[in-house]
Amino acid sequence: MAITALPPDADADIARVTEALAMITPRWNVRILLALSGPPLRYSELAAKVSWLQNGQLHPKLKALCDAGLVERTEHTARHVTYGHTERGVALLPVLPMIVTWAEEYLETADRTLPAIEQIEDSLTLLARRHAAAILWVLKSREEASGRALARIVMPNSDWTNVYPPLRQLVNDGLVDTEGMGRPYRLSAAGDGLGPVLGALSAWSAGQPLNQAAHHPVWGHPQAKPAPRPWVSSQSRPAPAALPRARTGEPSPAWHHRDLFSHATTARPKAAIPAGGPRR
Repeated sequence: MAITALPPDADADIARVTEALAMITPRWNVRILLALSGPPLRYSELAAKVSWLQNGQLHPKLKALCDAGLVERTEHTARHVTYGHTERGVALLPVLPMIVTWAEEYLETADRTLPAIEQIEDSLTLLARRHAAAILWVLKSREEASGRALARIVMPNSDWTNVYPPLRQLVNDGLVDTEGMGRPYRLSAAGDGLGPVLGALSAWSAGQPLNQAAHHPVWGHPQAKPAPRPWVSSQSRPAPAALPRARTGEPSPAWHHRDLFSHATTARPKAAIPAGGPRR
């Protein structure tokens, strides 16, 4: 079932990425996935690694991750059960350092140095907002659009004014810019910088290797970055701890280009990007 007025392949692409974000954004899910990195663990071993979860919280989280196809439960005997990543879960892990890289460049700095896991959770919260993926897709492909035009594409079966709450939220989050009421909307530098993350999520959700994100018909094409918001500059934080790297060397996916992706773009000089960025 179509969720936007975009061509079928673009609509399906956005729906898959939205579903992928829904799998990993809920609280503690990424921490559980990282805790399972390595050999499969018994429930008690995993519980010891995520000891901040209260009694009764871990089991439903594990079940949801198993239902999503990211974690598998293996019953060796009636008294010996282990949990570990599926192949899909393993393939998703390299997206996490991409998110950290984006967060380090674009998220507002905090009073304290944040660990990589908090960078990931903060970033996922922004990306998983309702209609965010569709709005970002349209603005990336068309460079700018009015609120009414966005509404016709993103939520064709709804009153067009309903597009403004998610749009205002994306502006407040620092991912979208506008010059004021009645003016077109465009991606901010931070929104445009999401290309590697959203391209990788698209590739993963389509069953393609992550390094093929560069071939994505929207996020894979180099385009000039919009003028950045006038955020207050601040010193960048130290680099986060290393996370798994993306695999390389796989063949290119057969991406499809449709109407939305056929708009020609004109290269423009890239503006310098100040430190700081979207609100946490």
